[in-house]
Amino acid sequence: MAVLLAGPLVWQLSLSLKGSGEPLYTRPPAVIPKHPTLDHFATVLDRVPVPRYLLNSLAVAAMAVVGNVVGATCAGYALGKLRFRGRGLATAVVVAALLVPSETVLIAQFLTVRTAGLVNTLFGVALPTLVAALNVLLMRNAFRNLPAEFEEAAIVDGANAWQRFIRVSVPQVKGVITVVAIFAFVGSWNDFLWPLIVLSDEQNYTLTVGLNRLRGTFYDDPRLIAAGTIIALLPIVAFFAVLQRYFFRGLEAGGLKG
Repeated sequence: MAVLLAGPLVWQLSLSLKGSGEPLYTRPPAVIPKHPTLDHFATVLDRVPVPRYLLNSLAVAAMAVVGNVVGATCAGYALGKLRFRGRGLATAVVVAALLVPSETVLIAQFLTVRTAGLVNTLFGVALPTLVAALNVLLMRNAFRNLPAEFEEAAIVDGANAWQRFIRVSVPQVKGVITVVAIFAFVGSWNDFLWPLIVLSDEQNYTLTVGLNRLRGTFYDDPRLIAAGTIIALLPIVAFFAVLQRYFFRGLEAGGLKG
């Protein structure tokens, strides 16, 4: 499993460090470069305005993280703790949204964004991912697993639904909220197809779309593409490294275990 999961990443890192004269596809594969160099990273930064695209991706990812943390947490609490007519139907709709492939609704999403006048904007890129069905279900399971005694005690003390939500329930599911934030960040950061459809101005390109400029019409340099891939991966690694402690706590508390 380690080879299957880490192998592509190690191979991309190896390609990005290999010199121009080194063979790429030898048998057996030469993972360790004979003449390692960082020139390919410098070439990527020279050909592509990485800082600009990086800021665009960060803006889209930040909107996705905030939207999912706030929206999925509120929706998850409503479905997991509040009793209201149609709660089962609302849960079924969320599950159905999770089962529908995203490619089947691309046209409807684009028409909605175009009607709202958000084509070629970063908010238009982030809008369909502001609340993900999977994150809503994660938060619902997290709130359902909380002991009912906490809510009952808060009701006895006169707390309303918002007070119970903010002061009693949310502090106990911070780990799952971290999981939602990581899922939202990684999903938004790695998305390529939707930004490619919505954005037409190169100034608004996200990093995944902008790095596609490294592909030439008649020739592709795998070393440059690998270097661009590593550059795009670094923010995800940094984000996960900061939140990994809370991430694993959230996996244990969020209903992901069997």
